[in-house]
Amino acid sequence: MKYVTFENGDQMPMLGLGTWKSAPGEVYQAVLWALEAGYRHIDCAAVYQNEKEVGNALKKAFGEGLVKREEVFVTSKLWNNAHEKDQVAEGLKRTLSDLQLDYLDLYLVHWPVSLKTHVMFPEKGEDFLNYEQVPLADTWAGMEALKRAGKARHIGVSNFNQKKITEVLESCQVTPEMNQIELHPYLPQNELVTFCKENGLQVTAYSPLGSADRPKARKKADDPVLLEHPLFRKLAEKHEATVAQVLIAWSLHRDIVVIPKSVNKERIHQNLQAASLQLDAADMQAIAGILERHRYIDGTFFTEVPGSPYSQSDLWEPV
Repeated sequence: MKYVTFENGDQMPMLGLGTWKSAPGEVYQAVLWALEAGYRHIDCAAVYQNEKEVGNALKKAFGEGLVKREEVFVTSKLWNNAHEKDQVAEGLKRTLSDLQLDYLDLYLVHWPVSLKTHVMFPEKGEDFLNYEQVPLADTWAGMEALKRAGKARHIGVSNFNQKKITEVLESCQVTPEMNQIELHPYLPQNELVTFCKENGLQVTAYSPLGSADRPKARKKADDPVLLEHPLFRKLAEKHEATVAQVLIAWSLHRDIVVIPKSVNKERIHQNLQAASLQLDAADMQAIAGILERHRYIDGTFFTEVPGSPYSQSDLWEPV
């Protein structure tokens, strides 16, 4: 297993279990299977609405001696309705209660988009708070306070482009340590990855397999299916591996943390085995030659809400 090593010496396994889209009734068992298989990194978020079940699984694993708390790297994310400086701590408090933990290993600002405290998903312009009302600097100051208090050992961002990261860097006392972004061969994010690493941020890839099970509302009829690309099938055959293992190994070979989601016991095991899959230079060059570009999670659920103060340029650089 490869690790990210932070400045204080903490290590984050570069292959973890994602829990987005893992339904209640499934994620509890998935987390236990993952820990039994050898995963030591679990990625969560308040908005996934399954952290209580994840917490029950962690409590069982710790209580029965399957793993110790200090052996598991747990990430979660601040939802958009807790961006006001005095609400950031409340957001983490709820997550820690749900996960039944005293601290997080990594806490991320989920999106550079703010909502009013009573709103989970925006439906109209009045549901939002704009950057004048809630500057990113205020939200980040709240995150820094959590790190100083020991409630989050490391802090970072998610779905932040270069411009938004720069805004944080210009005012921060603590540099963000991670940016979690959609990343796969159809969206390699080369410039953003380089920018992050040059400015002290590690990168985590979400939807590394193309997010085929994303909600119907997030799908378009012409979305390409990443897992069906003939090159990955060819490489899977070459290495006697699954296509998913090839895609996971591709991120790891780029020194990018990767968090594939599964609630299937066999696939959970298979995905972990990707940590030992060695792609050669020719494999990586062939994948780099893929010119198709596609973003599966495009953020239009924020930017196309009538009256939204946010635009696509607040989220992404051009693909």
